[in-house]
Amino acid sequence: MFYAILAYHVEQTVQSWTPDEDAALMDDLLEVNARLTREGKLGPAARLGATAAAVTLRGPGDGMVIDGPFAETKEQLLGLYVLNCASQDEAIATARDLRRVNPTAVYEIRPIMLYLPGTPLPAG
Repeated sequence: MFYAILAYHVEQTVQSWTPDEDAALMDDLLEVNARLTREGKLGPAARLGATAAAVTLRGPGDGMVIDGPFAETKEQLLGLYVLNCASQDEAIATARDLRRVNPTAVYEIRPIMLYLPGTPLPAG
């Protein structure tokens, strides 16, 4: 089954890291990603841009585009992973691996009811 692991963090904390601190964390996370790729479990993964650059589409009909997400939370969704795991326990174990290298993040694990892989995007 496919699972989404949604990575939440206090955005101001992430933005306060020096380039070296950020690079060190990314190196650790990429080690986990490389292992999951070797195991054939990792699907798409993304680090999202700043919430200040986001817009939200809501309302009836064509909807209205408004600035930013309006989540009433201290943490923002900053990234996501799509994994192919045999069970929820396996997905939780993977989230624990991610948390081990990024202990201040919060990881939400949700089953994916429909997965449409689409066309692979160019690397960049």
